Amino acid sequence: MLDRCGDVGAGVAQVMTLRADIKKLREPVTMIARRAGDAILEIYRSMDPGVTYKDDDSPLTSADLAAHELIVNSLAELTPGIPVLSEESADIPFAVRSGWKTHWLVDPLDGTREFLARNGEFTVNIALIHEHTAVLGVVGVPALGAVYTGIPGVGADRRSGADAPVAIHVQTTASKPVRVVGSRSHRGDTLDAYLAALGAHTLVPVGSALKFCIVAEGGADVYPRLGLTSEWDTAAAQAVVTAAGGHVVTLDGQPLRYNTKESLLNPYFFVYADDAAGFLQHVPVSR
Repeated sequence: MLDRCGDVGAGVAQVMTLRADIKKLREPVTMIARRAGDAILEIYRSMDPGVTYKDDDSPLTSADLAAHELIVNSLAELTPGIPVLSEESADIPFAVRSGWKTHWLVDPLDGTREFLARNGEFTVNIALIHEHTAVLGVVGVPALGAVYTGIPGVGADRRSGADAPVAIHVQTTASKPVRVVGSRSHRGDTLDAYLAALGAHTLVPVGSALKFCIVAEGGADVYPRLGLTSEWDTAAAQAVVTAAGGHVVTLDGQPLRYNTKESLLNPYFFVYADDAAGFLQHVPVSR
């Protein structure tokens, strides 16, 4: 499955074949995300997260490492020919990565600060990247027992517990006042300036990739991200939003792309649904 990804792009037939292969991956990857979520919750409930700190002072817990190991090993078994880039094993030089046409991009525990704050707003993010684009995204929300999945061009859904998947879609006409979701842990003056220019709005602070998912299911109109993120923070959720009819774009209106450069940092970006709302017009800075 997907071993022929390097040949995709020659025509419609190959695109359709790739999409069929991706659809076959949706269920097994969802199960991997659920199993990783279970491993995280076991540690979450133990009250002993085993915290250490990385060189950038960001926290790392035993839950991050347990989920990383489970996901990477499971993906290697599922698709042995496809490399995996995870936040916890990101020291792969671009000289190597630049030769990848297809790879998995993983954040085993997105929202470690939320995990430690015990507010439940953390996710498991697994994305399949093909030719710099997120073509499959699975975002697990362990504390809610929910998983969001998306395949652009096919559709997005939410799975709650053992219930059947429910299709989700963005709200294509922005509410009044505009419903904004923003980072719980990383708010700054730039976002405040943007919100002042935006006008009437309600702001809900939310952690992790859950912000994307709220937009994807119509619970918010826009998520302005005017701060640093890494590629593993956004890829899976971008696929969900795009599959649900929304947009994830840089300040110049172009979709976020992956594995295009040495740095794994994203540019600033916006997540939204309503093209007519002009959300990018209010940006006070450029990057």
